[in-house]
Amino acid sequence: MNASNSKCDEEPGAGHGDDGRRETESERADRQWTELIQEVRVAQTGVQILFGFLLTVVFTPHFQELGDTDRMIYIVTVILGSTTTGALIGPVSFHRIVSGRRIKPQAVVWASRLTFIGLILLLATLTSALTLVLRVATDNSVVPWLVSGVVAWYVLFWFALPAWARHRHTSAD
Repeated sequence: MNASNSKCDEEPGAGHGDDGRRETESERADRQWTELIQEVRVAQTGVQILFGFLLTVVFTPHFQELGDTDRMIYIVTVILGSTTTGALIGPVSFHRIVSGRRIKPQAVVWASRLTFIGLILLLATLTSALTLVLRVATDNSVVPWLVSGVVAWYVLFWFALPAWARHRHTSAD
């Protein structure tokens, strides 16, 4: 057995996680799973509220007044909201299906990937929803600028800042 797999056979608390913690691979996977699910809960709540709202818009009288472009933006937004919901609920389904199969470290990796995809889809959903709302609420000439500014804000705090911190405060090994 190679050194990377020997952590599974060590006593609890005897291994070293990649963050300096003394935990076995199973303990690390359990901790990472718990952290991931907490993160997903935050994103899921927002997505579910937004998606629920989007589903009701089509039944309002004002929807009938929307032009073809705004209706298409609405359809794209609903589809994005639906796929975002699916991606962010995916980790729960994934865990439930593989639970008890002793593959939690791999499940954490796949659930993390689904969550990241969900965040990218959430960015697209929010961009599309903001575009639609601002097109209806304000002068179309400023919409691209406003949406671009908000998207830049999201990208900065959701992706660029964490990437910078990861690069700045972690080693390559």
